[in-house]
Amino acid sequence: MLQLFGTIDPPDAVQKYINLGNNQAGSGLIVFISNLLKFAGIIGGIYLVVQFILAGYGYISANGDPKRTEAAWAQIWQSLLGIVIIASAFVLAGVVGRITGINILNPTIYGPGP
Repeated sequence: MLQLFGTIDPPDAVQKYINLGNNQAGSGLIVFISNLLKFAGIIGGIYLVVQFILAGYGYISANGDPKRTEAAWAQIWQSLLGIVIIASAFVLAGVVGRITGINILNPTIYGPGP
């Protein structure tokens, strides 16, 4: 076979993820879902910071209006509740992984060898 441009190897950072799961069929999907859940947690944290800033601005600009002050406090409370739910999901996944031996956040795929 004629190679005009040579071979292209992926960078080391990508190679680490390719080798994760020993290149077994289906391992990419599980790693993708795990990374998707981690990404959702990060997005939730960023959203929390944005909501705190907006609620703080709403509280400052309320100028003593009880309805606007109450709306700002409700926004702060809902943001805190949301981050507690996200954090407890990760804690629950870690506890379940510790008890059952199944690492949900960093999965290892077992199966027949290559």
